Amino acid sequence: MTRIEFDKAARDALVRMLTRQLKDECDLDIAPMDGQRLLDFISETLGPHYYNQGLYDAQAVLKDRSEAISEAIEGLARPTPR
Repeated sequence: MTRIEFDKAARDALVRMLTRQLKDECDLDIAPMDGQRLLDFISETLGPHYYNQGLYDAQAVLKDRSEAISEAIEGLARPTPR
């Protein structure tokens, strides 16, 4: 799997959210550079789990839709004489 990458604006926003959360919930001030390293760690270790779950969820939706389409097509079939 390729590395999860964000553009600069998204990355900066994520770092701000992460540092704000640490400040609000843990009363912990961290420098932006530390926030970037923490974001990298989270992206590399937890990110693949969330990514894979998203794929599994999408696969389940597609399977359900595919089955619904197959049933709809079967419902359009006309009886054939024997």
